[in-house]
Amino acid sequence: MDEKNNKSNKEVHIWVDADACPVVRIVEKIAEKYIIQVTLLCDTNHVLESQYSEVIVVGAGVDAVDYKLISICHKGDIVVSQDYGVAAMALGKGAYAIHQSGKWYTNDNIDRMLMERHLNKKARRASVKNHIKGPKKRTSEDNEHFSESFEKMIRMAIQNREGENNGKE
Repeated sequence: MDEKNNKSNKEVHIWVDADACPVVRIVEKIAEKYIIQVTLLCDTNHVLESQYSEVIVVGAGVDAVDYKLISICHKGDIVVSQDYGVAAMALGKGAYAIHQSGKWYTNDNIDRMLMERHLNKKARRASVKNHIKGPKKRTSEDNEHFSESFEKMIRMAIQNREGENNGKE
C-alpha cells in the first residue's frame, strides 16, 4: 500500500456535497486548522475552485454527486450535506454526517428525519396551494453555530480515529 493510501486510512477526510453549499469556505478554514484533507463534490452545473480542497466534478445526472460521494467516503470520515438520504448512507458506512445548519445526523435521529421528509413531501404533493418558500437568508449566527458544531465533530472524529489506530498498532 502506498504512503498516500496508508495515510488516508488513518486520518479523517472531509467530503462535502458542495452543490449550492453555503458552508464550503467555513469547512475549508476549519479543516486547514486541523490539517485535514477536504474533497468538494459538485455536478457539471456548478463551478467550484479551491486553493485548499480537491474538487471532483461529477456528471449532472440525478443524485450523481450523492452516489459518488458515498462510494468514496469511508468509516470515520466526515460528510457535509443537506441531503438526509446522503447522510443516512454515510452513517451506514460508519462516517459522521453534519447538515449545513450544524445539526449532526446520527443513528438516533436519521430515521425520524427521513420519515418527516417523506411526510412533508407527501403533504406538498396533496396540497392544491403549493407555495414553497425558499430557505431563509443565512445569518452570521448560522455560520457561527455551524462552525462550533463542525469543529466539535472534527475533534470527536480525530479522537475516535486515534483510538482505533492505537488499538491496531
